[in-house]
Amino acid sequence: MQVCRRVSQSHPVMPAKHKSLKGQLLLDNGKLAGSFFHRTVILICQHDRDGAFGLVLNRGTGDQVGKAIVANVPLALKDQPLFLGGPVQPQALSFLHSDAFLPSANVLPNLQLEHSLDNLIELADSYSPTRQMKVFAGYAGWSSGQLEDEMKRNTWLTHEATLDLVFYPKPSDLWKIILSEKGWKYRILADAPDDLSWN
Repeated sequence: MQVCRRVSQSHPVMPAKHKSLKGQLLLDNGKLAGSFFHRTVILICQHDRDGAFGLVLNRGTGDQVGKAIVANVPLALKDQPLFLGGPVQPQALSFLHSDAFLPSANVLPNLQLEHSLDNLIELADSYSPTRQMKVFAGYAGWSSGQLEDEMKRNTWLTHEATLDLVFYPKPSDLWKIILSEKGWKYRILADAPDDLSWN
């Protein structure tokens, strides 16, 4: 009797497809008390295999743009609040701007991320009734694989970013507002006191 042996063929293992979180909001899942990211809402502007770049949308510096930038900035920009984009390189400038038609926008449809002071001043000098702008000092950064690890540990909640949320008129309420939209379980988290020892 002839014995047939099954030959096992080795198939090359395909690398897992990278799932980019660009254009998503990350929200503190209630696990970041005591850290810089406590109750933050972060817009992920770039995310690939090399790492990720995001901007905290709901943390002000207490300063206005005109006080923080040495250059002579237009009046339209001078009185705008300056936001703290994250703990990395607090001297680094980033800004988001949107308009009714930005075909080459690099974050969301009609939402552009830039870092050039010259471009910021040029934009502020030109008039557009539909433009919105937000200026940041510092940013949130993740090295290769770091954000993926944090997502596996359930550190963050994700939420689809929209222009209305990015430019929400009361940024300090943004974390609670988004959580309240996500259902009763998250509403409990949103309504919890900032310091749980108060409960």
